[in-house]
Amino acid sequence: MGERPVARVLVDSPLPQLDQLLDYRVPDRLAGDAVAGARVRVPLRTGGRIAAGWLVELAERSEYAGELSELDDVVSDVPVLTPDVWRLARAAADRAAGNASDVLRLAIPPRYVRAERAWRAAEPDPGPLPTAPGPVEGYEPGRVERGIDAGERMALAADARPVRLSSGTWVGGWARTVAQAAAHALAQDRSTVVAVPDYRDQEQLEAALADLVDPRRVLRTDARQTGPARYRAFLDATGDAARVVIGNRSTVYAPAARLGLVVVVDDGDALQSEPLAPGVHSRDAALVRQEQSGAALVLLAHSRSVDVQRLVGLGWVHDVPLRRGARPKVVLTEQQAAPESGGARIPSAAWREAQAAVVEGPVLVQVARPGHTPMLVCDRCREPARCAACGGALAVPRAGGTPACTLCGTRASGWRCPVCEGTSLRAAVVGATRTAEELGRAFPRARVVVSDGERPIVRVGHEPQLIVATRGAEPLADGGYRAVLLLDGERMLLRESLRVAEDCLRWWSNAAALAAPGAPVFLVGVGGAIGTALATWRQPAWAAEELEARRALRFPPAVRMASLVSSRERLGGALERLRGMDGVDVLGPTPVDDGLERAVVRFGYAAGAEVAQRLKGEAIRAATERRRPVAGRRPGRPPVLRVRMDDPDLP
Repeated sequence: MGERPVARVLVDSPLPQLDQLLDYRVPDRLAGDAVAGARVRVPLRTGGRIAAGWLVELAERSEYAGELSELDDVVSDVPVLTPDVWRLARAAADRAAGNASDVLRLAIPPRYVRAERAWRAAEPDPGPLPTAPGPVEGYEPGRVERGIDAGERMALAADARPVRLSSGTWVGGWARTVAQAAAHALAQDRSTVVAVPDYRDQEQLEAALADLVDPRRVLRTDARQTGPARYRAFLDATGDAARVVIGNRSTVYAPAARLGLVVVVDDGDALQSEPLAPGVHSRDAALVRQEQSGAALVLLAHSRSVDVQRLVGLGWVHDVPLRRGARPKVVLTEQQAAPESGGARIPSAAWREAQAAVVEGPVLVQVARPGHTPMLVCDRCREPARCAACGGALAVPRAGGTPACTLCGTRASGWRCPVCEGTSLRAAVVGATRTAEELGRAFPRARVVVSDGERPIVRVGHEPQLIVATRGAEPLADGGYRAVLLLDGERMLLRESLRVAEDCLRWWSNAAALAAPGAPVFLVGVGGAIGTALATWRQPAWAAEELEARRALRFPPAVRMASLVSSRERLGGALERLRGMDGVDVLGPTPVDDGLERAVVRFGYAAGAEVAQRLKGEAIRAATERRRPVAGRRPGRPPVLRVRMDDPDLP
C-alpha cells in the first residue's frame, strides 16, 4: 500500500455518516490524473453503488488496517477544490452541524465538458493590474486602505447617495466604495471576493468596477448566468491571477488567488441567508474565511444589522463611519406641527412635495405589498375575508373585478362574513397596482411605473415619472429621485418576526439612499425610536439599543439558536445529549406536521462548537439506526433528526 498513493475523498452525499474523508487506493491507470482537488467517482460498499466526490488530498499511507477499495474513475483532473475552499467548507459545516459536501455543492458549480475544454485551450490573459487606484472616498483619508493592508475587519457605513461614474452611468455610492476598495487590493496583486444580495446590485458594482479595473480582471458568478458561463468563470477564478469575483451569497466560497479582501454588502438582506442545508449565512462564512486567510473583511450597509453591531460592540469588527454631510433629508410625518385629520394615506405635506418634484424628475413611492388589493376584510367587523371553499385569503385580482381566493381561485361573488353576517368588503392593505392607479388619477400628466417582484425594473431615467415599487424592488434613478415617499410603514411593522423592525429600517434606509442630494424623503405614519433613527441617520445607535433589548430576553444575535425537528423519542434523545451544558436552555418541544415535534435550543457563542458537535453526532445516530422489526412489517428507519443552526425562520 505504500507503493501507491492513497486518495482521501469526500463523498458528495447528504448522509451525515459519510461526512468524513474516506481512503481509496489509486490504481496505476489513474495515477497521472488523480490530483488533489479533482472530481472523482468512488465505490461504496453498501449496495455496490458508485458515488461522486472530491479528492481532497493524497497521502502516502492509510490508517485503515483493512484492504482499501480503488478509485473507480477521475471525472476530471482539473483541481476544482482548492485547499483554502476546502478548509472554509469544513469549518463552515462544522459550525452549522452540517455536511461539508452540502457547502461544496454551493461553492463548486456543475461541470460542463465543453466549457472546460475551451478553458484549457484558452491562453490566460487577465489584463493589467491597476497602477494608481484612487482613494476610497467618503471616509477618513486612508482609513479604509490601511485596514485593507492590515487585514482588518471593518463595518462601513455606505455612502447614501447616487453617484455618476466617468462613463456617465449612475450607481449607488456603495458600489463606488466597493470598487475603490477592490481596486486598492488588486493593485497589490491580491484578489477580492464580493457577495451582494441580487443581480441588480451586481450590475451596479460591475459598472463601478469598469471605471477602475480592467474588465478581464472581474469575474461574475451568479444564478442568472448559463451553466457553462458560470463554470467558465469559476475555472478562471481557480487560476493564479488576482481577480475581483462578484456574485450572490455563495460567492464567499469562490476560489481566489492571494485573497486580500472579502466584502459582504447589506448582510441583513434575507437574500444573504442561505436556505439550503446547512444554511450558513454569507456573513458567517465571510468571517470564517477572513480568520483563516488573514484577508481584510468589509461589512457594508446603509443600515447596520444587529449581528454586525454585536461584533462591533465586542471589538471584533471596527466601526468606520462616513464623514458628515452624506445623509438623506428624512421627514417624519408623525412629527409634523399640524397632524393630518382623518386617515389620509399620503399626508398633505408629502403630497405637495411630490406634486412639485414630479415636474422636475422621478418620484419614488414605496409600498408594502404587490398586487391590487392583496388583503380584504369585512367592512363591518374587520374580520379577514376567507374563501368559503378552502379558507384561503380573498384578494382583488391584478386585473380588477370580483374578489377571488389566492389559493384555489374561487370567486367570492356571494361572500358573507361568518362573524357578523356582513356582505361588504374593504381593503386592509393597498398593493402597488392599486396605488399606481390612484396616483395615475391624481397625477394625470405624469407617467406611472410599477416595479415589484414579478415585474422588476433595474433603473429608470431622469424624466418626470412616478415609480411605485414594493420594498426591495426600487429601481435606481439617474441622478436620484427628486422625492421619496415611504408608505405603509405601520403595516410593515405589523409582520410577526423578531427582526421586523430591523428589516423595516433597512428597507427604508435603502430606499432613502436612492434620493438625490437634498431631496425630501417622507416616512409616513411611523415615529418613535425607529423613525428617529432614520431621520437622524443613526442606524448603528438604534442597532445597539435593539441588541441590548435582545440580550435581556436572550434572543439572537445576543445568543445563538438551533431548531431541532424529529419524533418525540428521537428529539428527547438529542436534548438529553445537551443536558448539563452551561448556558444551554431548551424551548419546547411543540408539535409540527406529520407527528413530528420541534424544539429550540438557545446557547452562547462559546458553547457553539460543542453544541454543534453533539447535535451532529445525534444526527448521525438517527441516520444509522433502524427500527426494531415488527411482525408482518418491513423494518424501517426512524425519523431523522433535522438540525438547523441559527435558523432564520424562528420567530
